[in-house]
Amino acid sequence: MTESAQQPQKNILIVTAHPEPRSLNAALADFAAEHLRAAGHQVRTSDLYAMKWKATLDADDYPDHPADRRLHVLDAAGRATAEGSLSPDVAAEQEKLLWSDAVILQFPMWWFSVPGILKGWIDRVFTYGFAHGPGMPPPYSNGRLAPRRAFASVTFGAQERAFSDRGIHGRLKDVLFPLHHGLFWFTGLAPLEPFAMYDVNEAPDDRLESAKPEYARRLDRLFTDDPIPFRTLDGGDYDHDMRLLPDVETAGTGGPDIHLRPRGEWTGSPVYPSGLVFCAFSAGFSGGWPVRGPRRW
Repeated sequence: MTESAQQPQKNILIVTAHPEPRSLNAALADFAAEHLRAAGHQVRTSDLYAMKWKATLDADDYPDHPADRRLHVLDAAGRATAEGSLSPDVAAEQEKLLWSDAVILQFPMWWFSVPGILKGWIDRVFTYGFAHGPGMPPPYSNGRLAPRRAFASVTFGAQERAFSDRGIHGRLKDVLFPLHHGLFWFTGLAPLEPFAMYDVNEAPDDRLESAKPEYARRLDRLFTDDPIPFRTLDGGDYDHDMRLLPDVETAGTGGPDIHLRPRGEWTGSPVYPSGLVFCAFSAGFSGGWPVRGPRRW
């Protein structure tokens, strides 16, 4: 019996982004769905190419937006989300996310990012008022989509050594930082360490078979592995300008690693008191959220 088979039944959404239905990415997505279903979980999929997913965010996402009014994306998205008037394809994907206990993104790394069609899924589905915004927990914490988990399964054309500490492409965790921290953790999804397959352009046809045992092990531990230990915005480590306070990180730490807390350290999960401190910011959007009283402010 697998570890996954011993766990309570969960709901898992698999989002795939590859144009070829016979690709390695498609095979990995199929394997994940079959393995998780065999363990008793419920699985739904969003095969973006097969769905002919519209990758561009535009006014058509907000059918009730007046044609003669300037499109302010965040305002329009927030209003349409609140009124339940988003385009049906976006609303359907949001429903899948809310249904899920975990989401798996299966994609090839193209130009150090997700394929455009997957970026369009992110842009259109994670709307203001749904995944972030006023009246919700602060970002980079137990946010709107908590306690769901998020897991990236990624294929690379380059060799693994090129994504090492001295590799020309940079460390894998730095390459994936915008996804793990900027999307998953920002919205409250608990990001797991990724599953990666390298040098896939030169891979033999049986490459998937040799990768299946490790991938199965990761899938079995989808709900038991510790997430990447990012710091919480409301945990007392950041000032009002969202900058890490001096001397919080371990000496010698730099780059994105400063936003990691030592494993086992208090996470700063918010338990809000009667008096709330509100702060607001603008980084392509605006909003406010309650934060814990200042621990180091």
